[in-house]
Amino acid sequence: MIKYQKDTDNIVTLRLDMSDRKVNIINHEIGEVFVPLLKHLLEEKARGQLKGVILTSDKKTFLTGGDLDYLYKNTNPEEIFNYSQRLKKFLRALESPGVPVIAAINGTALGLGFEVPFACHYRIAINDNDIELGFPEVTLGLMPGSGGIIRLLWLLGIEKAYHILTSGKHYSPQEAFDLGLLNELADNQEDMIAKAKLWLINNNEGRQIWDIPNSQIPGGTPDKIELAQKIAALTAQLIKKYRHNYPAPQAILNTLVEGAKLDFDTASRVESRNFTQLVTSRESKNMTKVFWYELNAIKQDATRPNGFSKFRTRKVGIIGSGSMGTGIAYQSAINKIEVVLKDVSQSVAEKGKLIIAKKIKEKAKLLHWSDEKQEQILNKITTTEDASNFESCDIVVEAVFENEQIKKKVTKEASKFMDRYSFFASTTAMLSIQDLSKSYNDESKYIGLRFFAPVDTEPLVEIVTAPKTSQETLAKAFDFIKKIRKTPIIVKDNPGFYVARVQNVFLLEGIQMLKEGYPPAIIENACMMAGMPIGALAKADKMSLKVVLLAERRAAQIYGKKYVIHPAVEVLQVMENEGRTGRFNGAGFYNYQDGKITGFWEGLAEKFPSKDFDYDIDYMKERILFAQTLEAIWCYQEGIVNTVAEANVGSVYGWGFPSFKGGVLQYVNNYGVQKFVKRAKDFEKEFGPRFIVPKILREMAENDSVFL
Repeated sequence: MIKYQKDTDNIVTLRLDMSDRKVNIINHEIGEVFVPLLKHLLEEKARGQLKGVILTSDKKTFLTGGDLDYLYKNTNPEEIFNYSQRLKKFLRALESPGVPVIAAINGTALGLGFEVPFACHYRIAINDNDIELGFPEVTLGLMPGSGGIIRLLWLLGIEKAYHILTSGKHYSPQEAFDLGLLNELADNQEDMIAKAKLWLINNNEGRQIWDIPNSQIPGGTPDKIELAQKIAALTAQLIKKYRHNYPAPQAILNTLVEGAKLDFDTASRVESRNFTQLVTSRESKNMTKVFWYELNAIKQDATRPNGFSKFRTRKVGIIGSGSMGTGIAYQSAINKIEVVLKDVSQSVAEKGKLIIAKKIKEKAKLLHWSDEKQEQILNKITTTEDASNFESCDIVVEAVFENEQIKKKVTKEASKFMDRYSFFASTTAMLSIQDLSKSYNDESKYIGLRFFAPVDTEPLVEIVTAPKTSQETLAKAFDFIKKIRKTPIIVKDNPGFYVARVQNVFLLEGIQMLKEGYPPAIIENACMMAGMPIGALAKADKMSLKVVLLAERRAAQIYGKKYVIHPAVEVLQVMENEGRTGRFNGAGFYNYQDGKITGFWEGLAEKFPSKDFDYDIDYMKERILFAQTLEAIWCYQEGIVNTVAEANVGSVYGWGFPSFKGGVLQYVNNYGVQKFVKRAKDFEKEFGPRFIVPKILREMAENDSVFL
């Protein structure tokens, strides 16, 4: 597990190499392995035979984190607190042999894996953009619990540490160095070890700053008026952003503030108490389930068709150089895929390439890419107006205007030049994949890829299958989406597919509340207090009220007599008649100036006057969440989405269902299936068929089962 090597300069190199794992992790057992080793180092020091220690890894990664399985399954606060304290004891011993200890980071170090280097006196890493460093615990509803928060407090101060710890970001070594998380960068493994040894030879201090008397925390402590004001401002920002739904960011801030008033070891106990509270919280269990277990299951091909070898996309053709087309082209190029970008003319395609060049430049500033690397990425993109350039493409994606005739035309044109091993994809948001596939020469090789805007930042892609789409095509599409670092969920061809269909229900329920006499500000606040990232009215404006209305009209057309008109459609028709179609034209439920909200439209008070009744926010929150959840369960029952993982991940990534609830189906589990069904029936009595409980859920209530 740990390889020990000592050189003639009395420098010991400890190499982590867990023989039974692909990566090194830190768990509650590793401290016991280190005990005799640390004892030996102290004996070496006492004999004057130890100059310093280098901690590194023999694997491609340095340390990838702690034992999340142990934490997720454990609900005993005492055990979790003791777990945290044991790890702290190990790290305190690591930083206290009386000689300098240096972390030589040769690969990714995240979470607890990145806490370990801060128990060393110096941190150096190979400057490789494939290496990821950081504290992503907050994205799972957690926080560092092995002394990392208190160490960062002493090294960077409250404010800077807070922003790093609550961002959840994965940093490149260069970014980490710029933030003060690393002391030095190296070109490669040999350079790193050489620099580490040189630093150890020239430095004798074997104490951390928090162990040196009279040391000061950067930026001061909370009794300093200026810092106290900043802390108050951070607290206000937290409340505004998270509405008390996500306890982890507040726990991190509390730990930093309390810890700044205490000695290191007492502050570490405070950290363990706050860590324990989070680990045992429902919010953390839910977020860990959706963002770790379910998301990783998808990433590890649990939903991919079996029996097909990995499809390696070398070249992708893209039709259309608008925002969608350029977004896909950019995402492909930065992931080392060649791109043929086609539009109606060479000049139009070139304009699209200029947009991509700008995006690459912005990314380069963040990641410190060289001019040469930027040029290499941009050179992967070839522009054209000639479809014959698709001959060597593995996949061609059309991203043209949402018009069936135009899409069919460009599909037929491209199909003439594509070989039998390639496949075709449409990015349509509303049109039927089955109908569009008929314009391609082989329907089995036609599929939908529903990206979300902006493509470079939105993580989800719906892979839409039609009845004749082959499993091989599906597997290829799945591999392509993973290659460009997006999360694929597989959905069936259906109006709105999965995400848009359920999202529309959320928007319509909020709009219906306006019709019922709820004040618009109350509606928006209820949505955000429920955990939605944006209010229903603002989101409808952002999407365009035309799009929301069109989705309902399309559903009515397809379902015919089975379609039950949503009462909120009446509001959309009024808005359409008033020429208020959303943010794009500067007029919707809100007024806009240069694309920014200036306030609610004054006409709302006349068209949909507020009524004087008791506004029960908890009731509104529940109604908003139930409307979405029931529609998602209908999708699950109908096979629009096939797995619990895809339903939950798709809800969180797709339309912003609150992650602290764990996604739509986990929300039902937490609520209690039987209790949920009973409450839904109450809503059905009050509002009608849109709250009908699907058969699958009724059966689950009878059988006392849950979504797994």
